[in-house]
Formats: sequence, structure tokens, C-alpha cells
Amino acid sequence: MKISYNWLKEYVHIDLDPEKVSEILTNTGLEVESLEKIETIKGGLKGVVIGHVLTCVKHPDADKLSVTTVDVGNDTILPIVCGAPNVAAGQKVVVATVGTTLYSGDKPFEIKKAKIRGEVSEGMICAEDELGLGESHDGIMVLPEEAEIGMEARAYFNIEEDYIFEIGLTPNRNDAMSHVGVARDLVASLNFQDSNNPHKVFTSCTDSFKVQNNSFPIEVIVEDAEACPRYSGVTISGVTVQESPDWLKNRLLSIGLRPINNLVDISNYILHETGHPTHFFDADKIKGRKIIIRKPAKGTRFITLDEVERELSGSDLMICDANEGMCIAGVFGGLHSGVSESTKNIFIESAYFDPRSIRKTAKYHGLNTDSSFRFERGADPKATLYVMRRAALLVQELAGGEVSSEVMDVYPKPIHPIQIEINYANIDRLIGQKIEHDRIQDILIYLGMEIINQTNEMLVVEVPTFKADVTREADIIEEILRIYGYNNILIPGQVRSSLSYIEKPDREQIQNLVSNYLSNNGFAEIMNNSLTKAMYSEKLSFIDPANDVRIFNPLSNDLGVLRQTLLASGLESVVYNLNRKNLNLSFYEFGKTYAQIASDKSKDVLEQYIETIHLSIFVTGNVNRESWYQKVNAGDFYYLKSIVELILKKLKIDDRMFMSAQISDDVFSTGLSLEWNGKMLVKLGKLSTNILQIFDIHQPVFWADFNWNMVLDILKNHKLSYKPVPKYPEVRRDLALLVNADIEFEQLKKIAFDCEKKLLKAVNLFDVYEGDKIEKGKKSYALSYILQDDTQTLTDKIIDKTMNKIAMTYAHRIGATLR
Repeated sequence: MKISYNWLKEYVHIDLDPEKVSEILTNTGLEVESLEKIETIKGGLKGVVIGHVLTCVKHPDADKLSVTTVDVGNDTILPIVCGAPNVAAGQKVVVATVGTTLYSGDKPFEIKKAKIRGEVSEGMICAEDELGLGESHDGIMVLPEEAEIGMEARAYFNIEEDYIFEIGLTPNRNDAMSHVGVARDLVASLNFQDSNNPHKVFTSCTDSFKVQNNSFPIEVIVEDAEACPRYSGVTISGVTVQESPDWLKNRLLSIGLRPINNLVDISNYILHETGHPTHFFDADKIKGRKIIIRKPAKGTRFITLDEVERELSGSDLMICDANEGMCIAGVFGGLHSGVSESTKNIFIESAYFDPRSIRKTAKYHGLNTDSSFRFERGADPKATLYVMRRAALLVQELAGGEVSSEVMDVYPKPIHPIQIEINYANIDRLIGQKIEHDRIQDILIYLGMEIINQTNEMLVVEVPTFKADVTREADIIEEILRIYGYNNILIPGQVRSSLSYIEKPDREQIQNLVSNYLSNNGFAEIMNNSLTKAMYSEKLSFIDPANDVRIFNPLSNDLGVLRQTLLASGLESVVYNLNRKNLNLSFYEFGKTYAQIASDKSKDVLEQYIETIHLSIFVTGNVNRESWYQKVNAGDFYYLKSIVELILKKLKIDDRMFMSAQISDDVFSTGLSLEWNGKMLVKLGKLSTNILQIFDIHQPVFWADFNWNMVLDILKNHKLSYKPVPKYPEVRRDLALLVNADIEFEQLKKIAFDCEKKLLKAVNLFDVYEGDKIEKGKKSYALSYILQDDTQTLTDKIIDKTMNKIAMTYAHRIGATLR
């Protein structure tokens, strides 16, 4: 939020330098993120003066140029070559002298002495766009005859220097969303620091407002008083739409707003002065002379000020006339109901809308306006009449006209200030330091609160309605601390801590162990938002839309549901990198998935949902860089499988306890699942073409997904014990088996371990053959077996007996034969 130093001084009379004000505001919780010196015109028109064209003749060598002599004061006559078609002798003009820097947008250019087609030119006669005073480039600016020769342009055009505070406003500070709001905090802090030199906030008086006639009454009907608790308005007839005066334009320019015309500028000025939005309607366009505040039916079409046709949600509050909608209440105006150059009569709206209603509408339509920003944080319901009168008086001052209707103020259920009881002991406890009771009371009064009752132990405080977020005792204590000063709280000389018990296994330690392993092997960690697009539930067939956890007030349509899988968000990261020509990717992400598992509202709310931690791994492209000493290897299923197995090995989880099975479904064209006690622990494979097409990916992607909750459950009962290096050597034996083509290696491995639990340490597959040299429907596996006895050296007799036993078991269970 931008706050102008010059503007701020209209409401609090101070002579502090901007740096000191910045420090005070930051200490009160209004953090000043930057302080910038500005001028209403970039460069401040330094070196630009008022001149008088003495002579003007055509350039001898250029049809479109003129050679002039210009008196710029101090007995200085400058020769200037000018290309403007309207330049003439006798004119008062604006001259940029040699050495002056002007700006075209943000780009500076310096005026230099030059020869143009042989004629010397020592300056430039300027058009208004060249000075930043307007957008016209039809010709040079011609000033009135009374303009003083030699006068600095910055003085003639009333160019101001100012300082702009960029304040990082937190969402709970609705009371500080304006210059008056910031002035209130500044005054409270100054009075607390020096009560002998009191300051006060000066606001504009509206006592001179009066109704002059009732020739243009407009009826106001509020059909939804919950969404619009208060609606005030008045009609002004006979206004003149014209350019705003310099003081008003300068105020708006200082905070980055572009002046448009006097009526629009008044509305913007009032908003940034008071923090309360207003809206000006062209009264002649209000059909039936009725304003109806209601919620039109879902699907109603409405064209907003940006010429976009929007479809209303059914819960959008609208300002309507007798026939149709005119404005999305508190959010955005309509294309056909606002003021224009031809407007003669206006209706000024000053209302209080329910913050929840405005927030829902703004988020639904993806609109974030100055008006919605304030209404959705909570405006002041008590301020509507003051703001309306203030706007009406400014309109009469700058646009003329008469107040031509009675004041409309529909306020069926007045909102009263709340009263909060505060305990002194709680103040000391939360702040961590005892503050004198008199000082606490002073702070509350400086902040505009009223002390209703007090004892030695407590206070009852009435909170003004402009502090919509102050609703609890803790909020009052925060307000006290802001003005007392965070920096005034002493740092204690001791540290208190408590012993904490960490459940085993330590989840953070295990996650860091795996993260370090993956990162050390070339993987990059990604972190995606848990909120994702609802459309994924429709496009990804393995996601059940019924299990979606939907957000009531999503920030956007892309953040409407909590994710049920890490796949979609991970592929978004893959696409983002592929689109930037990063084709070789290895990613991993630890994240949570969410699902609604019950719709029975009678159950505890936490029982209706499930939250699961996953480890997701993505591989696409090459897994190593091109080099003279090694070949480039593309990531594939077997590379990903090796990573999964090494993670399990790193965690000391015995892979013999798993059941594996091939999978081919909507997710994987080729895949593998590992199960533990009948539950899926990890699935991995090559993603299907259908999945990749949804994300517009044109190269193979391999994905592994761990159920990390299950990994932690396995480790919970996992005991590590020391085992010495074996004294006796291991022995390898190989078997070549002919089996049916549907037999998988995992089956052979499991049979071998079932058959020999003591001596058999490992089984490995090192060759597979299918071809014309073996029987059709068969395939050949070449397996290696590692045998070892911890108590003795194995003899050939024991080894042969063991291998024969394994071979016979194969023959009996799956009909395998030795080749």
C-alpha cells in the first residue's frame, strides 16, 4: 500500500523527516518496506523554463522544420529548431534547455546542443507528452499570454516533491488502509512518546453539506440485508465532467494512480483518504429511478467495466436498477452505468457490504480491485454517511451541481461497537513485561477506544467500528503492544525450555536421510502446492471425484481442491522444465495427499478425511551427462527400480519381505508394485501415453510413488542389530531354468527362499532368453545363488544337496527343468 508523505501531513501536523516517520510506522506494526522520493513529473522538469517565441521561419533545407529564436529570460535568446506544425512567433512555450534530462516512460534522454540540417539548435520546445504532462503529441504546448518568461516550469505547473511509504499491510489491519488510518496510528505513537506535546488527526468537516432540493429522488431497496447491512446514497444534479485540478491530480499521481476526470478522481481520492470505497452512478442511466441491492439468479450475464462479460454465480451481490444489474457490489462497476464525459447527474453510493460476500465474489471472478481489497477486510459501517457527505462536497467544489435528493440511508440492523473485557494480568503475561496501568489506558484512548469500566484488575473497552479485526482480549493486547513498541520489550536474561519426546522412528531424520541420498545422486527436490486443479479429478481416471476435498473459498479455479496424488503436481514441474529446454530431469518430492473417505456428517469431522504422506520420484531423459569416459544412459524402468531398491536398502528394510507384481493400468504402461502384508508400499513404472498426453509431454517419464506412512510403520518395529563380518566364505552357484513364459523372477526368488532359509543369502537374475532355440511358450532364466553358513565352511556335498533341493522344488511347484 502506498502512502504519500505530503498527503499524510494534511491529517497530522508534523515536521518530522520521512525517515523518522518511516521508523515510527514500522515500530507500530505498519512495516515500511521502502521509502522513495518522487516528483509528480519524473525528473521534476528541472532545466525546463517558460519561453517566448520571438521569430519563426521555415528551415531552408527541411519542409517540416522551423527555425525559431526563443527568449527564455535573463537576457538569453536561444536558437531552436522545431518540428511541431503549430509553432509560431509570439507564443509562450515550454523550453527544455541544453543539459535537461527528460523521460520517455522510464527511459531518460538528455537535451544537447546540436546542428539540425545545418542550423544550430540549443534546446527543445516541448509537447505535453514529452514533459509527462499529458499524452498529446499533436504539437507543442502553447501557454496563456500571462505566463512569465523565464519562470521555471516546475513552479508554473506546480510540480511537487514527495516521499512515498510502501507499507506491507497485514490482512488484519483494515483500519490502516488509508491516509487517515495511517495518521491515526502515527498520532497514537507520537502522543504515547510525548504526551506533553499532543497531536491530533485532522479530518475534513462535512457540516456544510445540505440538501438543496428533491428534484431527482432515487428509491433504494435492499433485498439482502445480510450481504448489505447498510446502504447510503444521494443524488447531485447539474455536474460538469472535466479535468481535475492540479492538487487532486498530484495526490493521485503520487500513489501511482492515473487521473481520469474530476468525478472518477474524487472517488479514488476519497477511497485513499478514508479507506472507504464509494461508487458514482450516472443517475440518468438508473432505470425506474430505483436502486435494488439483490443477488441475481445463477447464470445471469453481466458486462463489467473492463468490457468482459461475466456469468454470475448466484451468490454475487449486485447493485441493480429496475431492469438490470449496474455494478457488482463492492467489487467492480458495470460498463454502461458509470460516469462518462456526457454525465450531468450522478448518484453517490456509500455502503457497507459483508466482507464474506465480497471475498467470495472477488475470488470467484478472479477480481482484485481497490474496492474489494477494503470491503473484504472490513470497512467501517459507521462511516458511510460521513464519506457520502465528503464526496458530495468535493463534487460540488470541483464539478458544480446541487444536492437534489434526500439522503438515502437504509440501515435496518445497526452494527454497534463491541465491548471487550481485558485483564491486566493477561496483558502482562502475553506481553512478557509489566506495563503501568495508566500507560495502558493512555494507549487505548490514543487508539480511539473508550474505557467503559475499570477496576484494579480489569478494564472494559469499547472498540470503534473501524477496527473490524479487534474482537478479542488478545487483539486488544496486540494493539497495546504495537503502540508501546516491540523494541521496548526487554529481552529476558534466561532461556526456558522443556524436554520433548520424539516418537521413534524420527520422521524428520528418516526423511532427511532419504533426501540426502537422492540429492547426492543427482535428484532435485521439488515442493508443490497441496492445492490443485479440480479438473484433474475428471481427466485422471484413477482419481475419484467423490473423494475430493474441496475448498469453499478457493484463491482461483486452479487451486480448488486438495490433491489426491503427487503425480499431477509433479508432472506440472516436469512440463515447466521441459518447456524451458531442461530435458534431463530427476525429481523427488515429499508431500501429503488428501481424500474425503466419508460423507456422514454425524461423524467427527476428522474421521471424514484421510491425510497420507508420500514420496514421489520422477525420471525423464538422460540420467548422466555426455562425457568422454562414459556413455549417455537414458533413464528407464530398471534405473528407477534400482533407485527404489537402494532407498529400501538405505532404510535397512529387507526386500525379501515384499511381494512384487507387474501392473499395467491407466497410470502405467509397464509397472511394478511392491506390497507389504498385502498393502501397497510402492508402485513404479513407465507412465502411460494417456497420462502424458494430458500434460502435453512428448518423452517417456518414469514415476515411483512410496506410501511413506507405511514406510514409517515398518520402521517403527524395525530393530537394527550389529552383525560381525562373516568368518566363512560365501559360495555362488548358477542354474539355467526352462519355465513357462508367464513365470516371473519374483516367483522363483520366493520359492528359493521358502525352500532354503538358512544358507541362501541372495538370488539374482543375470540372463533371460526367449527365442526359436527353446520350446514355444517357454523362456529361460539364468539365476545366481549366494550360499553361506555362519558357523562353518560349506562343503561341496552341502552345496550340491542344497542346489538339488532348490531345483527339485522348482520342478515340483512350477514344472521348471534344468537346461
